[in-house]
Amino acid sequence: MGWRERRRSSNVDDRRGRGGIGGFGGGRRGTRRGGGLGGPLLGLGGFGGLILFLLLNFLGSGGGFLNPAPQQSPNSVLPPQEQYAYESATEEELFDYVSVILADTEDIWDEIFQEYGYNYSYPELVVYTGVVQSACGVNSAQTGSFYCPVDQKLYIDLSFYDELRYRFDAPGDFAMAYVIAHEVGHHVQSLLGITRDFQQAQSRTTQQQANALSVRFELQADYLAGVWAGRAEGRGYLVEGDYQEAMQAAAAVGDDRIQQQAQGCVAPESFTHGTSEQRQYWFERGFLARDLEDGDTFNWDGSM
Repeated sequence: MGWRERRRSSNVDDRRGRGGIGGFGGGRRGTRRGGGLGGPLLGLGGFGGLILFLLLNFLGSGGGFLNPAPQQSPNSVLPPQEQYAYESATEEELFDYVSVILADTEDIWDEIFQEYGYNYSYPELVVYTGVVQSACGVNSAQTGSFYCPVDQKLYIDLSFYDELRYRFDAPGDFAMAYVIAHEVGHHVQSLLGITRDFQQAQSRTTQQQANALSVRFELQADYLAGVWAGRAEGRGYLVEGDYQEAMQAAAAVGDDRIQQQAQGCVAPESFTHGTSEQRQYWFERGFLARDLEDGDTFNWDGSM
């Protein structure tokens, strides 16, 4: 992805090297834009139907990229984290890169929300090392990236870039862009009122039902990541191979593949994010649609 000469977001909180535990402020580069929806966004085709459809609830906050945040699922625990050396890119280059990706999501989601007559409220990206405290609790880098709807912030340890490359066999800078875009998708869900409806209905469901609904919630975030990537492609930001890198990353972090690698078997009833095939399907669907109208994963019949 061509990124070096483009705008970097000012909504980045750099907590690297500080352990990430001490408070929620400090280290932020720039100020955060105000605004917001002031309520759920209704009447958007499938999304409007989703608000009426929700009777069950996703477990807790906007899910982590590998495990739900803030708790980790025992069925998707990775082997002990190794230390990588950022062989493919320097850490500062990666920091600048994710700042550009965040800026791109700001511009594109601004555009999309304006098309529906609303203002988009920017999330903040917290870059940390090892362990971090959010309004959703304390998380380690093993969670992968995650979004906390309580403070409307994305969290990522940059070592996850090497996790993608070496552990998940998903190399390339656009694999990391897909990760950021997925978490921004959770922010969009929060602004649309979807996450709130999940949380209000949490007590009405069994564990198995909650897992099934969680899969659809996460697949919708993949769809929204695809919407962003499709719009970015339309602006000429993507280069040859970027789309394939995102699709490879989507497959690499499917529940079935992670469980097979971690424990040698697959337990579909414990899935919380979707299979590799499902994650690829919904990312591609968003990439082609490039709008909100075709993203109702909750009424999806499972056909692909």
